[in-house]
Amino acid sequence: MTKTCSSIKKIAALFLLALSLNSCLAGKFMCNFALTPTPHGIEDIERTRYKADSLLAGSTAWYDGLKEQGLLKDIYAEGHGGRKVHAVYAPAARPEEARGTAVVVHGYTDNHFVFLYLVRMYRDLFNYNVMVPDLQYHGYSEGDHAQMGWYDRFDVEMWAEKAHEIFKDDFMVVHGVSMGAATTMMMSGDDNPSYIKAYVEDCGYASVWDQFAANLKQMFHLPTFPILDSANIVCKDRYGWDFKEASCVNQLAKCERPMLFIHGDADDFVPFAHLQKCYDAKKKGYKEMYVCPGAVHANSYQKNPEAYINTVDNFLKTVKNMMEAGNYPLGAPCGYIVK
Repeated sequence: MTKTCSSIKKIAALFLLALSLNSCLAGKFMCNFALTPTPHGIEDIERTRYKADSLLAGSTAWYDGLKEQGLLKDIYAEGHGGRKVHAVYAPAARPEEARGTAVVVHGYTDNHFVFLYLVRMYRDLFNYNVMVPDLQYHGYSEGDHAQMGWYDRFDVEMWAEKAHEIFKDDFMVVHGVSMGAATTMMMSGDDNPSYIKAYVEDCGYASVWDQFAANLKQMFHLPTFPILDSANIVCKDRYGWDFKEASCVNQLAKCERPMLFIHGDADDFVPFAHLQKCYDAKKKGYKEMYVCPGAVHANSYQKNPEAYINTVDNFLKTVKNMMEAGNYPLGAPCGYIVK
């Protein structure tokens, strides 16, 4: 009996050791898979230039035209962790009548080219100055991994400051899509300067943990334990942050400035349920919600551009009206769904 118990203990120990080793290897694989996708950066520019035109025809010609006129300029700065980061900026279509400044933040594995439809919306339709960064590990910015918004928020805050120095404007909106939306929500909980008046998030996730948990289930049909737990340990050891602390929900709880939440109800990449989690997490200040019927991930503009443009425009006008009425930043919490 004693020998049998001893054998069982040895088998159990070997099983746990094998499980631990396999989990460690799987965690490293997932961390590499999720945070260091390839191709990336400059190698991926041509794909994303093509993608920009697929999202709104003529975008690259518009971009190249502004570059040729000297209106759209490149700028480099030192980002978080001492890495060299890149952005482009341009004045409003009618600079003397500029209504504000927009910082447009791209998504995962994209760069400043991809969301030119939003840059064109702000510059040409709304007459805003624009600042469009490449997040670290993307576009022309340096970086050793995709930071999923958590450390990216520090760079976007720096670019907002640069935009303020350039345009001398005191009404700024930060508008992000997907990972850029998570970046926007994450920075909204920081102590941002007063010239940042509003935020727009389009299909952002509730937290990095929640997003990766959904991806594990969608792509590999696997539970979070033990693979995601192991990947989280790898990320913390390698990059200094973990998936649970990278939480939009926690940051939104500290946000008092107005925010517009956008999501397509057919989004299964960042699950639609994340919209309500994020919306409910913002307890203070004015907020609006726009749900685009039938839109998949990062597709709300393309699904119904008129509704998207009008919703963002009306939200910004509401924020300005609140300011004129002396009812800013808190205002009255409010929300609606456009269908």
